Amino acid sequence: MQVELETWPSVRRCAVTGVLGLTLLGLGLPGTGPPRASARDTGPGLARFYDQRIAWSSCEGLEMPKDLQCGKVTVPLDYAHPGGKTLDVALARYRATGDPQGSVLLNFGGPGGSGVNELAAGGKEFMHLTNGYDVVTFDPRGVGRSSPVTCGPASLKIMEATGSDEAAEPADVLNRLRDAADECAKYSGPVLPHIGTVDAARDMEVMRRALGDGRLNYLGFSYGTRLGAVYAAQFPDRVGRMVLDGVDTLTEPLTEQGLAGARGQQTALDNFLDWCVRDVACPLGRDARNARAEVERLVASLDSEPVPTGFGEPFTGQDLVGAVGQALYSQELWPSLERALAQLVENGDPSGLQGFSSGGVTFPVREPVRTADRGDGGAGLTAEEDVPMDNLPAALMAINCADDPDRPTAKEITGSLDRLRARYEEASPVFGRYRLTQVLMCYGRPRGTDYVRDDVKDLDTAKMLLVGTRGDPATPYRWTTQTAERLGSAAVVLDNHGEGHTGYASSLCVHRKVDDFLLYGTLPPDGSSCGPEDPANSEGGSG
Repeated sequence: MQVELETWPSVRRCAVTGVLGLTLLGLGLPGTGPPRASARDTGPGLARFYDQRIAWSSCEGLEMPKDLQCGKVTVPLDYAHPGGKTLDVALARYRATGDPQGSVLLNFGGPGGSGVNELAAGGKEFMHLTNGYDVVTFDPRGVGRSSPVTCGPASLKIMEATGSDEAAEPADVLNRLRDAADECAKYSGPVLPHIGTVDAARDMEVMRRALGDGRLNYLGFSYGTRLGAVYAAQFPDRVGRMVLDGVDTLTEPLTEQGLAGARGQQTALDNFLDWCVRDVACPLGRDARNARAEVERLVASLDSEPVPTGFGEPFTGQDLVGAVGQALYSQELWPSLERALAQLVENGDPSGLQGFSSGGVTFPVREPVRTADRGDGGAGLTAEEDVPMDNLPAALMAINCADDPDRPTAKEITGSLDRLRARYEEASPVFGRYRLTQVLMCYGRPRGTDYVRDDVKDLDTAKMLLVGTRGDPATPYRWTTQTAERLGSAAVVLDNHGEGHTGYASSLCVHRKVDDFLLYGTLPPDGSSCGPEDPANSEGGSG
């Protein structure tokens, strides 16, 4: 996906118990025999990485659950030169409580989010899986404690360049983005040229072997579906039970991804407003059409005259758009969004909305702390307190750009900007401008890989479950069916008729079917569906 600061939506929690009987599809389920070796695994110099074992211990940190264990694996910085420098990848796990059948590896999305921190904060969602698995996650290379990338002071320069008035000279914006890209490379160090999904997927193969699993069992959300698909293309014989929830596109260019995001968020906003106006406390009135116009007016007003914040920084219309976009990832956040909008409309107080946009950089970025080289020429884990404050957005940009081969020239961008702006504004009068500025983020960076777009297709793997949610504002349902068609006969689609980004945390039906597949190998029929859950009406409108 082109841009997504939200990773696993930690605020969306549901208690799920029980097992739903499903159709067992024996064909394509992982076998018990050893998988065949592939040429990709057997290159010279990789044996020392594949032969390691993980030393697990208690996780350090005040917020870490006592039963969560942490560890690491060492991987090559550059897989083309495995005898060179290395880096460590941070891991965390909850031990299996039932009959152990190996591990299930989680990726919560992003890209750029720390899996270790997400599992620490939201591990209760996955406790049912510990009936059969060690539940394991990781900070991908460049993220969190795994050699985190940063843009240093350039993070604020990027925000200033892309958040400037529409009348700003496009050539000036592009020059500033190019200069910022140079600073990002300087501050991120040697990991930046080797960040991206292709290398992260190869790291997952090192993890699988270090965990002692014959095949990789995997649950990936949003961007994590791209990561899972790339792993399956690289190591088809090693795929176990794989679930991809909130399915990302593998083929659409960034401009089209941005348009899809704008449309999806506009639809989610319209649904929220339809719900809000049925509540007497809705700060936008009682008529949905007027409420939509009021949101547009509020964005324009704040862009012209921002309001001050507790941080001393102005809160602009584009800040409002970003915050609302984050809140729309989960239907359960609708009551909180309604209250936050009321704070702004009635009191001029943006603090409630700022809570939704904390994934971005809303405070000064400190200088990065360099990780000392180990004796073997590699980088060890970064201390939690030394992870740069801008790591999430810096990693998001780096990974998305590393996965994208398109690099239009300045002339091509400026020549198409008016046409693009019109398409984005048509897609969403609220989110169009915000999404369009994000499309420019890769300008000035090296061209990304062709692998995701060209080679992740027609997979000969075990059956994998793809979950698409009809009201998903970030990964539209059509991406699920398009990706399933691209992956081939291995893909089994579950159609979730719900709202919000991904289905596992918001739908009891999805949660049960995913758990049943991972734990017992039972798959729903291809094309089967889950009905909509009750809307989030406990604190807001009676929807």
